Amino acid sequence: MLLINGIDQNCLPAADRAVQFGDGCFTTARVRDGIVIMLEQHLARLREGCERLMITQPDGDALREEMRQAAQGQESAVVKVIITRGAGSRGYSIAGCGSPTRIVSRAAYPAHYDAWRAQGIRLALSPVRLGRNPHLAGVKHLNRLEQVLIRTHLEQTSADEALVLDSEGWVTECCAANLFWRKGKAVFTPRLDQAGVDGLMRRHIIGLLNQSAWRLSEIHAPISALAQADEVFICNALMPLVPVCEIDGHAYASRELYNHLISHCE
Repeated sequence: MLLINGIDQNCLPAADRAVQFGDGCFTTARVRDGIVIMLEQHLARLREGCERLMITQPDGDALREEMRQAAQGQESAVVKVIITRGAGSRGYSIAGCGSPTRIVSRAAYPAHYDAWRAQGIRLALSPVRLGRNPHLAGVKHLNRLEQVLIRTHLEQTSADEALVLDSEGWVTECCAANLFWRKGKAVFTPRLDQAGVDGLMRRHIIGLLNQSAWRLSEIHAPISALAQADEVFICNALMPLVPVCEIDGHAYASRELYNHLISHCE
């Protein structure tokens, strides 16, 4: 299924700024039993992304209905929504841009996530580092070339996901997930004020931890911090949580925090 501005079609004008400049933002939602999980949070994230990128807000009611339509009748699936600035004239200026473009698509739910949750996964340090840019940090924008390169390098290894640093060497995220680690009762996740994507499941977990006995800190940390951790896990809106059993040869056996959180994130 693919809807562009509510119409069942698969053609986007070549002048659309998503094609020309990657000018837009997106979100990816889990569908279960015909329901879009965290629907309102995904819509809010799209509004936030458009505000940060100075894109005219799309029709929220139409978008909500299109996402529900994509989920209807699906036992398990993925709905992806892309908002672009729309078509414009040649050049970077947004002058003359029309209304934003809504793209809603549906795909199968990744089957390997069940195995990942059961067995845990291995991370490999990526040679590709994320550029630091506070104007774009946190936003799930359409400029994903860094992730394409990260994924391409990852596929040359036997690891399941990539551990990604920023250009200053701070632990930031994975290719398609956020990262948490635990040392005793202290829990850490990377600060994302300079690079990375502030995922919805990350936000949800931060909220859960802030209401618990666990002590959460958002920090800039070197990779050596992970070697001292008792437990590591990754998350995104689809997984939703996956335990990490190894990072470049360093093993993790504990799932204490993972087991505490998983029932609140499913």
